[in-house]
Amino acid sequence: MALETMVIARSPLRVTLGGGGTDLPAYYRVYGGCLVAAAINRYVFVSVSRPFVKGIHLKYSVIEKVDRVENVQHPIIREALRLLNLRTPQIEIVTVADIPAGTGLGSSGSFTTALLKALWVHRREILHPSALASLACDIEINKLGEPIGKQDQYIAAFGGVTCFDFNPDESVCARPLRVAAERLHTLEDHLTLFFTGSSRRTSQILKDQHVKLGEGDSKMLANLHEVKELGLRSRRALEAGRLAEFGGLLHDQWEQKKARSNGMSDSRIDEYYDLGRRNGALGGKVVGAGGGGFLLFYTEQRTRLREAMHKAGLEEVRFRFDFEGTKVLFS
Repeated sequence: MALETMVIARSPLRVTLGGGGTDLPAYYRVYGGCLVAAAINRYVFVSVSRPFVKGIHLKYSVIEKVDRVENVQHPIIREALRLLNLRTPQIEIVTVADIPAGTGLGSSGSFTTALLKALWVHRREILHPSALASLACDIEINKLGEPIGKQDQYIAAFGGVTCFDFNPDESVCARPLRVAAERLHTLEDHLTLFFTGSSRRTSQILKDQHVKLGEGDSKMLANLHEVKELGLRSRRALEAGRLAEFGGLLHDQWEQKKARSNGMSDSRIDEYYDLGRRNGALGGKVVGAGGGGFLLFYTEQRTRLREAMHKAGLEEVRFRFDFEGTKVLFS
């Protein structure tokens, strides 16, 4: 099938508001997972086009030019291209992002969904958000064996502030958080995001959790059971408009998250977190698997918190919620 025109797709990054970790296959396949996530207006962009010369031309953090799909070094791109069954490859893929990878905002899932969306539209086919997310999960979790959960791909595909139930039979139920628009604006205004100054590879942290869950580790299971309950309570608090209560639940989630692994935090992150709590944050946590990246806070004293964190040298990334999910910008 000929590939003729350029397609540019984008996927939003995300912050998790409750239940993070219960989307890991080793957990939800037995107990079912439940979480709330919010897509934000920071994005991964992917363009797909047909160059004038044959071959596979890739531009991301490195540049690749190869003749066969099997020779592609980028694992996600390689697996996505295998799905196309290109007999004589003549394709160029370029990706850029608002925020670097390894910072806890779900960039890998966002990249995969944007890539698949662009490739499918490029060959004039449509992927529903649920099918897009499922295909992205299949590539990352099943084909590549990454020890990750499903939330990044699903929130990127759907967008919005969305509740997900990950069921043992692999089905996923998604619905918008039942909150009025005005209250969502208030929630946006009370959430702040600060870069800790370091990125990290979380595969070992997630792998350790996966192994412990597979072994039936009682402490890990009890932790994630509590996290799921905190996620449900967070959902109820948000939908009832009890935003301050939600802020306190963020703190409870952070305590549970730190208990899952020694790599979740360190003395520097603990100092930043304590500083935030002393300056108006009702709760917060490191976004993603931990170890670095971004600190998310809920505060009703945003100016005070912002000044304290800026004085400590942390850069704020301001954001709004994204309600479009993975979409095509140009084709």
